[in-house]
Formats: sequence, structure tokens, C-alpha cells
Amino acid sequence: MTPVQKAIWYIESHYLKDIGLDDIAAAGGVSRFHMSRAFAAATGQSVTGYIRARRLIDAALALAKGAPDILAVALDAGYGSHEAFTRAFRDRFGQTPEEVRANGSVSQTQCLELLKMDETFVENLAPSRFVDGGPLLIAGFGQRYTSETSLAIPSLWQRFGPHFGSVPGQKNHVGYGVCCNFDDDSFEYIAGVEVKDFADLTSEYTRLRIPPQRYAVFATTDHISMIRRITHTVWSKWLPTSGHEAADGPNFELYPESFDPATGNGGYEIWIPIKG
Repeated sequence: MTPVQKAIWYIESHYLKDIGLDDIAAAGGVSRFHMSRAFAAATGQSVTGYIRARRLIDAALALAKGAPDILAVALDAGYGSHEAFTRAFRDRFGQTPEEVRANGSVSQTQCLELLKMDETFVENLAPSRFVDGGPLLIAGFGQRYTSETSLAIPSLWQRFGPHFGSVPGQKNHVGYGVCCNFDDDSFEYIAGVEVKDFADLTSEYTRLRIPPQRYAVFATTDHISMIRRITHTVWSKWLPTSGHEAADGPNFELYPESFDPATGNGGYEIWIPIKG
């Protein structure tokens, strides 16, 4: 079993209890940082988002069976008020708790959708190389995403695209897609470039200092649409068996000058920080 498969087994066995990312990472045999990234790559959801959705499904099924006390169902699902529960419930199912109870049914498609996981790996993952990366100063456009909203990242690159090549202090024509500032539910993504310093940057730019770090680097000539599957393969297959441990720090995609954002071709690299 992969760490994510172990995590899902643990969640399915314990989600009615008070569990968190530390418990689930331990069940998967990896660090919380590793689990957070691997789980998102495999399922498109954060660990805590999966747990919340799993509890909401139980709540919906209970209401469809006619549970008389909606507040009691809300409390069992981990919500402190009827209002908060109703908001989350409507976002998930497109109906209020009252409507589901009155109709006596809930969409099985929406219930089963939660359990989907990409279990396919890239078969021809290129061997990694190891790089001792120096400090980097990155400037670009940043935005916070959850695993569920990360499909909107290409739109951030569209916004940044007209600035590429003219960022004050830009050192080269290499693009960086940096994931950083993680918490249990979300992360910041910066579409940017390396700069010499931050002195002349205007307020529209997000700034990030990346300290020296050792990286496992995976280069590919695959189309950019393969990036999620490649990332899933690295975190869920390569890393657990590599003898290396992920470091808690920014990881990034590197887009060389050969990469064509108009076609998604030209190759790119995935840089994963590792300890040691």
C-alpha cells in the first residue's frame, strides 16, 4: 500500500474520532509535510478536507433516513452550529439538510466522488538527480489555494504571463511555480521568476526567499497536462521507497526557456526538497 492508501484506510477507520494530520501521517509512515503533498496529488483534496467531506456524507445519509434532530447531526459531523453545518452541507450537495431529509435521498454520485483516487503512476519516470540548490529570490504573482481549488493555478500563470521578461531585477528566462507556506488545508502558489533583489519591485509582486536546500529533481519532456500524475508518482511511489525524506520547505516546478506556455510542450522539472 502507498502512504495515501494507508492514510485513507486510517481515515475510514477513525474519522468519527478527533484525528488530525499528525495521526494520519504516522499511519502512512511519512512526515506530515509528505502526507499533505502526497494526499493532495493523489486525491485532489486536503487531508482535513477529505475528513470533513467524509463526515458530511454520513450526515447526509442520516438525514436521508429521516434523522429528526439536524443540530445533533451537525454536532456529530463536527460543526458547532446549525448555520455552519447548513453552509457546508449546501456547498457539498447543493441542497439544505432540511431538503435532503424531506426528499429522503441524497446524490450517490456526490457521495462516491469523494472516494476517487488517482492510483495510476507514470511508468517511465526519469531517474532523479540530486542538486544542492543555492538561495533563490523569487518574485511573481501569488495566490492561496486548497487542493480542491488548485486546478485554477493555470489562470495565475495567465495573469503573470505579460510580466514575464520584464520583472524588475529578473535574472533569466526561467519560470518557477513555487508551492510554499503550507498549512493543513492550503498552500501559497507563486508563478514567478528569479530576481537579483527585491529593491525595485512594485506592490503587485509577491516575494519569496528560498534558503539553500538539497533537492531531488525530476526532469520530463511530457506535456504539462501530465504534471499532476508525475507529482503523484514522485510523492506516492518514488519518495517512500527512495531512502530519502522530504524536507519541510518550498517545492517548485522549473520551466526552462525551451518550455512553451502556449502549447504546454518543451519540458519542465519538478524540484522536491529533501533532508540531508
